[in-house]
Amino acid sequence: MNIDSLVRNNVKNMSSYSSARDDFKNDYDNKLIYLDANESPFDNGINRYPNNNHIKLKKVVSNIKNVNINEVVFGNGTDEILDLIVRVFCNPNKDQIITLPPTYGMYDVIAKTNGVENIEIPLTSDFSINKNEILKLSSSKIKVLFLCSPNNPTGNSFDTNDLNDLIKGFKGIVVVDEAYIDFSSQESLISLINDNNNLIITQTMSKAFGMAGARLGMGFSNEKIIYYLNKIKPPYNLNVLTERKALDELNKIDKIKKNIALILNEKKLLISCLEKLDFVEKIHESDANFLLVKVDNADLRYDQLLKKGVVVRNRSNQPLCQNCLRITIGTKNDNNSLIKTLNEL
Repeated sequence: MNIDSLVRNNVKNMSSYSSARDDFKNDYDNKLIYLDANESPFDNGINRYPNNNHIKLKKVVSNIKNVNINEVVFGNGTDEILDLIVRVFCNPNKDQIITLPPTYGMYDVIAKTNGVENIEIPLTSDFSINKNEILKLSSSKIKVLFLCSPNNPTGNSFDTNDLNDLIKGFKGIVVVDEAYIDFSSQESLISLINDNNNLIITQTMSKAFGMAGARLGMGFSNEKIIYYLNKIKPPYNLNVLTERKALDELNKIDKIKKNIALILNEKKLLISCLEKLDFVEKIHESDANFLLVKVDNADLRYDQLLKKGVVVRNRSNQPLCQNCLRITIGTKNDNNSLIKTLNEL
């Protein structure tokens, strides 16, 4: 696919902002005197701007994900990367994206913020992709297809064959949001980025790596797409504290894997308890760290849980999710408290 033909002309023709740290491309050296970036000279650990290339972090992430260092972009949360994608490829008040509700709500927010129409093709009743409906749409204005797998709020992973067919058949950019991939039984699609130059994979350190408060999203694609994303990315969008914490957590992979295993085990235990409750009508299959649970009256059950100090998410306002509560898997103590409270209801 000719990626350049999909990129907005103003993005192709613009020059990216060059910061002081872009001009000085080396890592920091304490022996040097830095008078280039109008920073405070008084060392408190964060008085210097970050290295805008994040070379150390990219080396660690690229090694773990088995990609080239130039196939990685970081964002202030995955939301920033998703926004960059729309701004690179979609002309305001002209181009369109496709989303598959019920899904992550920020795709629609980002589209509306950028003046881009969102064509919604709902999932089927079993939360599967309506692949044929997507592929039969043919317009040069449809630039980006957003796929969340495992999906939020449904929790299921999409069929791998369907995902591959869409990557091959869609005449635009395919974004596969893998925010929950660390909990999934399916493999990441990162290995496909070099064979499919229209594919972008996004992941996050908010879920399995426990860094939701630090805001670190990761994008993976071929070098050309990464070049364009970096071209419009704000300078210093990733702060030094986040980068340090990320490097620290990435050096604890064994601990992260242990935590993932604990969450998956707790999910099984919670499912077995939910199945015994008469007001639980259905527990949807989940490949993530949460469950979508259909109850008799979601508004009532949400309020009852909240009064007893348990906060879940009422997803009844989403398509196909009437009377559904989304419950994140917590610690053993969290889940024991939840189960005790549910039994009291």
